[in-house]
Amino acid sequence: MTAAPLATAPPLRCWVPRGVYAPQTDTRLLGRAMCRERITEETDVLELGTGSGVLALEAARLGGRVTAVDISWRAVTVTWINALLNRQNVRVRHGDLATAVPGRRFDLVIANPPYVPAPGTVPPRGPARAWDAGTDGRLLIDRICDTAPRVLRPTGTLLLVHSHLCGIGATLTRLAGAGLHARIVDRARLPFGQVLRSRLDWLREHGLTTDGTTEELVVIRAEHP
Repeated sequence: MTAAPLATAPPLRCWVPRGVYAPQTDTRLLGRAMCRERITEETDVLELGTGSGVLALEAARLGGRVTAVDISWRAVTVTWINALLNRQNVRVRHGDLATAVPGRRFDLVIANPPYVPAPGTVPPRGPARAWDAGTDGRLLIDRICDTAPRVLRPTGTLLLVHSHLCGIGATLTRLAGAGLHARIVDRARLPFGQVLRSRLDWLREHGLTTDGTTEELVVIRAEHP
């Protein structure tokens, strides 16, 4: 039985305090792709960088056995509280991506990592850690691509969302280099938000944007050949 789309289910109760990434367009785009996957009570799901936990909760509501990981203790706490509010069973783990679940493999891995290119070499701190990802925006994306084959079961699937600003082709190439077949399964174009507008001159200087008004979000689906 195919999972129902998010729009047909009642909304989840999601508490998002300051300092935790709030569900936005990229969250909804990834959620739409996730709901097209076959999620049953036998599906082991891993969310990397869960934030508020809204997608982990949706996967659990669809029947999956869900593990949600975040490096932020605040996000871990918020996800645990949101799971209680919605009466969903989600394992919540604190840690750095897949290192939080050593030796485990999953049927579905979903990730909405930080992907916004940022000036400077100092690692992001505070709320910016939820979106800033190094000068090329690939601080975590490349790590996810490289580790995906080791956390996916032979028939498992990775769903990854990010902006064109950090290189769609680079992600497809990286996943192919890791031995996975990858393709774009969803996309959306939207105006620059406050963060991107605030560093527009820097983005132009580094050739990361030409029009400086919109970005394209894509969901990439990858699996073993």
